[in-house]
Amino acid sequence: MLKIGIIKENKQPADKRAPLTPDNCSTLLKTSPSQIEIWVEHSLDRVFTDEAYQQAGCKITTDMQHCDFLFGVKEVPVLYLVPNKTYFFFSHTIKQQASNQKMLQAMIEQKNTLIDYEKLVKDDQRILGFGYHAGIVGAYNGLLTYGKKTGPFELKPAHLLEHYESMVDQIKDIQFPAMQIVLTGGGRVAQGALQLLKDAGIQQVNKDDYLTRQPNAQFVHLKSEDIYVSKDGKPYDRTHFHQNHQAYNINFEPFYEKTDLMINGIFWTKDMPSFFSKEETAKANFNIAVIADISCDINGSIPITYQATSIEKPVIGWDKINLKPCDPYTANSIDIMAVSNLPCELPKDASALFGNDLATKVFPEIMNNESTILDDATILKDGKLTEKYDYLEQYAYGDLIEH
Repeated sequence: MLKIGIIKENKQPADKRAPLTPDNCSTLLKTSPSQIEIWVEHSLDRVFTDEAYQQAGCKITTDMQHCDFLFGVKEVPVLYLVPNKTYFFFSHTIKQQASNQKMLQAMIEQKNTLIDYEKLVKDDQRILGFGYHAGIVGAYNGLLTYGKKTGPFELKPAHLLEHYESMVDQIKDIQFPAMQIVLTGGGRVAQGALQLLKDAGIQQVNKDDYLTRQPNAQFVHLKSEDIYVSKDGKPYDRTHFHQNHQAYNINFEPFYEKTDLMINGIFWTKDMPSFFSKEETAKANFNIAVIADISCDINGSIPITYQATSIEKPVIGWDKINLKPCDPYTANSIDIMAVSNLPCELPKDASALFGNDLATKVFPEIMNNESTILDDATILKDGKLTEKYDYLEQYAYGDLIEH
């Protein structure tokens, strides 16, 4: 009998999401009644109540010592780690993030096994993620910020809405002004944003039509092949691009000349060019007034995203005259929404989609005696780095990185 534990989110501020919803748990228990038990750590922060889990057949506890597998969402603070357990969560360690080095070293000391959701992959595609709802909320917040900046419409903050349907109710009857919107990216984030814009009734156009401004609200969805240009003049090649980012320039100026609101959901790494420079924001032809930076790479693809923001204070400003940070919603500001935990604003919907994928695509791997998918996502096994992640050796065993 496998004892599955859903842990309390102890990283602050406490996350309302859950890796499995009560409905997910009910389905798992009915499907495998003699194979698993599900224990849920008591929490007042989780969007689903203890009572809902009890009704689904789970057991509520404050002690997770007896569980075999512990499932969370975010990183586990060192104080709350349980020795000799197998953990599933987003560890944010694979890029040697300084903020989680102590946690990884503590997990080594406590002989934990760590399986990272981010590295669960099948057919070259990530199995789990919250990107779709990050895209939904990010696009909504972009519209909200633009309305607040320019005045023609108002929207209720996303975190005050219970479900996506409530969000659609907010936007479906708005007569949006003649605004031009660029959406960037090709993954789950972009797909979520794309859905929100379509449900808002905003017209999608191709990139050529977009550059001819029309007297109505419209958006264009730009993928890598639409904006990255090979330095040697050869046609864009997706495989070559992903292996040789440094061999490409970006051609975004025609779009920032025409755009009012930019929604950025692109996957970006440090060897890729930014969409524009800080200095370009001072140019007379730089038209973007609001940026919803869902990707939120600090000083990255959007170089004026100089810090991440919070759900409570979601927007920062960039003074395009003096080229420095400023208060948002001012005459010379470009306003940037850079909330780093966007799915938390729709915790029920985000948890439901994530939990369904976890239950249907990952749990069968757990029930098997062997799983390449799980092996490839295992950073630590009984407190030791696995071969795939031995590049983390200095990070895992060395001195702490300053941050």
